[in-house]
Amino acid sequence: MNTAPRASEAPRALVILGQPVAQSLSPVFQTAALNAVGRAVTYERREVSASELTGVLATFRQTRTGGNVTMPHKQAVYAACAQRSTAAECTGAVNTFWWDGAALVGHNTDVDGIRATIAALCPHGIAGDVVLVGAGGAAAAVLVALDGVSDVSTRLHLVARTPDRAVVLVANTALAGQQRTVLHHSDSTTIPWSSVSLVVNATPLGMRDGDAHPVPLALLRQDCAVYDLVYRASGTEWVHAARAQGLIAEDGLRMLVEQGASAFECWFGIEAPRSVMWEALGAVVPPANAPRAMRGPGNADT
Repeated sequence: MNTAPRASEAPRALVILGQPVAQSLSPVFQTAALNAVGRAVTYERREVSASELTGVLATFRQTRTGGNVTMPHKQAVYAACAQRSTAAECTGAVNTFWWDGAALVGHNTDVDGIRATIAALCPHGIAGDVVLVGAGGAAAAVLVALDGVSDVSTRLHLVARTPDRAVVLVANTALAGQQRTVLHHSDSTTIPWSSVSLVVNATPLGMRDGDAHPVPLALLRQDCAVYDLVYRASGTEWVHAARAQGLIAEDGLRMLVEQGASAFECWFGIEAPRSVMWEALGAVVPPANAPRAMRGPGNADT
C-alpha cells in the first residue's frame, strides 16, 4: 500500500472537480509547484454537478486531463474508474485521477496526507490506543493510513453515533483482514482514556464557529496527540484549545499539502516541490511534533 502508482503519460491539463469547488486551495499550490518545475500545465477549478460528471470525464479522456476530486464526487469517480489503486479500493473513494490509454485510473492520496500528519504528530510511533471519531469517507482514509503507521497491537476505538455504520466501515477497509482490536462506542464516555495516545476527528465538527468539540479535552492525558482533519484559515476551536492546554495538535493543513504533493508525484513521476507548495499558501513546513503549525488561507477541501 505504500507504493504509489504512477501515470504512464503525464496529464496535459489538470483540474479539481467538485460542487462547490470555488474554495479549493489546490490550484494555488499546484500552480506554484508546476511553475517551479517548469511544467506548462494548467490547473483549474471545475464545478460539476452529479448529472454532468460522466460527460465531463468523457471529454477529459479526449484532452488527457487528469486532476483531483473533492466532495461530493469521490465515490462517483471511484465507480467510473477502470483501474484503481489499493488505497482507492480500501477507502472506496478516489481523489486523484489520470488516464492510461482509454482507461481512467483512480488513486486516493488523502491516505498519504493523513499518514504524513500522523507521522509528524507521533514521530516515534503511536505508543498507545487510537480514538477515531466518525464513520464516513474521511474515517475510511484514516483507517487505511493507520495501517501504515501503527502496529496491529494498537487498539482502535471507533466513536460513531451509528454503530452499524462503523462496523461496515471497518469491514470495507484494510483492517478487515488484520488482528487489530477494534472497539465501538456511541460516545466518548466509555473509552479508557488513560491508554489513548492519539485522537483523530474525522467528522465535520469544527467547520463552523461554536461547534461542539469532537472529544472533551479534559479526558485526554497530557502526552496525547490531537489531530483534526478539518482545516480552517483561522484554525478550529478544538485545535486552538488543545494547544492552549499544552497538547500537541494539528489541523488538516499538512494533510492538504501532502495529499497534493503525492498527487503531483503520481502525475509526473518526480518529487513534488513541497516547500514551494507551502510557501504558496503563506506558510512553511511545520516541524514534526510541534505544538503550533504555521497556517495559510483557505479551506480544508482538496
